[in-house]
Amino acid sequence: MPVMVQEEYIVSGEHVFDTLTDSFTSAIKKIRFHDDEKALKKALLELKKSLLKADVNHKVVKELIIAVETQTKAAGIGKDQFLDAMRQSLHGLLDVKGNQGFVFAANPPTVILMTGLQGSGKTTTTGKLALYLKQQKKKKVLVVAADLQRLAAVEQLRQVTAAIEVDLYADDEAKSPVEVVTAALASAKNSLYDVVLIDTAGRLAIDEELMGELKEVREAAKPNEIFYVADSMTGQDAVRTAATFQEKIGIDGVILSKYDGDSKGGVALGIASQVQVPLRFIGAGEKMEDLEVFLPDRIVNRLMGLGDIEGLAERTANVIDEKQAKKLTQKIKKGKFNFNDFLEQMESMKKMGSMKSLIGMIPGMGDMSKALKDLDLDNSQEIKQIKAMVGSMTPKERENPDLLNNSRKQRIAKGCGMEQMDVNRVLKQFKNAAKMAKKFSGKNGMKDLQRMMGGMQGGGMQGLPR
Repeated sequence: MPVMVQEEYIVSGEHVFDTLTDSFTSAIKKIRFHDDEKALKKALLELKKSLLKADVNHKVVKELIIAVETQTKAAGIGKDQFLDAMRQSLHGLLDVKGNQGFVFAANPPTVILMTGLQGSGKTTTTGKLALYLKQQKKKKVLVVAADLQRLAAVEQLRQVTAAIEVDLYADDEAKSPVEVVTAALASAKNSLYDVVLIDTAGRLAIDEELMGELKEVREAAKPNEIFYVADSMTGQDAVRTAATFQEKIGIDGVILSKYDGDSKGGVALGIASQVQVPLRFIGAGEKMEDLEVFLPDRIVNRLMGLGDIEGLAERTANVIDEKQAKKLTQKIKKGKFNFNDFLEQMESMKKMGSMKSLIGMIPGMGDMSKALKDLDLDNSQEIKQIKAMVGSMTPKERENPDLLNNSRKQRIAKGCGMEQMDVNRVLKQFKNAAKMAKKFSGKNGMKDLQRMMGGMQGGGMQGLPR
């Protein structure tokens, strides 16, 4: 196995852990005002019930409860001690031996074998990982179609790679996956690719034929790492199949797919501790950008509702140009924020993930993120209307919204199929947003923002400029 080079990673918003975060919050409430053994028992019982409800394996729950109880008592019963014990115990569960995030080989290309059962979301996940490496890591990626079992597999991969504009190696004439992999790796070396992701065949269940084929591909590819894609919707079955793959073929990391559905979060705690293989990524949505790196330190902070400022800073740095950001800050401070700036910011926001996940990364703002769970920057009716309206403006009007008199508004309303009343309403909202941005760009901006968010949670839209 070649020498591996650890590098920096980004963690995205783990809004997928809402159920688990709620479990910890409700347990903490039981010990908040009392620091005796009775309060600790109540808190532990609440934690146990919540974790089982969140589909965490009963053995894992038992281990966690014992660890939290022992550590809390050793430090002296109290809310802070309980919190520390929970943080340490969770970290102990999630932090297993192995790499974290994506690790590049010392000598490119880094070769990754993508494995998993049929229907687990393996092909889509391969595309998501390719996009992550291309966008976030600026790497040249080659995806290899080595699943010759399922008729539609190569075509599906062709569509996925075309959509994300990543190169695909496929050979419709090839008789075996080994033939495809051998030729693809030779091509990757000649064309100086940084990463090769090999999409292998899956089955509806684990059988000898599947394992035999995977072992042959593994021998031919000599991968740096093998990733197993587990369908989190299958709950405890995902843990069992990952354990079988680990035993039969050997895996270096697990990617949990379909984590935006009915999954309650518990399977994430089970995979690491029961299979003893690190969880590397989570597919947390339907979009190709929805792949989140799993880093135990940061995940534990998110689970405890403590935010992830580090992750937020990294994610922001990846999509926002520093010079542009300074220029925009100056415009905001002067109250000169216009519609061109707005559209630019919308595009940047989309690259950063959902509004909910961003808010969830700010300490103390976790609850606010629930209110924003359905805000979709692509498909929201409001955003579509604003984009249509801006599209009907002249370049000068976009640059200077103050030019918009009555006759111009009438023309814009006709152009975008809206009533003039709606155009007026959107313009008013835009002016309010510009005022608010100006207010929050001052020295106490973050404090003001948190105060306003608190008001919104407490009862309606208090604190918003009228």
